[in-house]
Amino acid sequence: ISRQAETESCEIPCYVVANHRTVTMATLPLSNMSSDLVWEIVRNNNCFLSKSNRNGGVQFSHDPLNLTNKNTRKHAGFVNDKAVGIIPNEKGGVTVISKKTTDATKPAKAFIKTTHGANKSSRKTYKAVANLTAKSGYRSDLRSAA
Repeated sequence: ISRQAETESCEIPCYVVANHRTVTMATLPLSNMSSDLVWEIVRNNNCFLSKSNRNGGVQFSHDPLNLTNKNTRKHAGFVNDKAVGIIPNEKGGVTVISKKTTDATKPAKAFIKTTHGANKSSRKTYKAVANLTAKSGYRSDLRSAA
């Protein structure tokens, strides 16, 4: 799996499967596949993987929907149906990016982008992010990591 290009509506990349021909996610709906099967296929080879032979061969992930940057099934944002990512803004504040489960086959519409301004205190920003993930029904471990 490799990163093709970034979508116009959001900074989350589209995923492409390349095997003698290119098939985009729009023609290959991942919602019909088991997320466990997808993880078994891409866990050792994907565009977000960063391997290091130092420190015992630790593997990290640069997935924007992976809050802990660990290359594990639990934290992989592109595999799970519900994922959330947090990106800091240039002028302060954060942008929360989350997946929509209804538009899994439409990469341009598959993400919700919510910006929390720099005018708020860090406590209010934290509470807003926690409430956003709690109301959307995200896992509690993702809420604590966010």
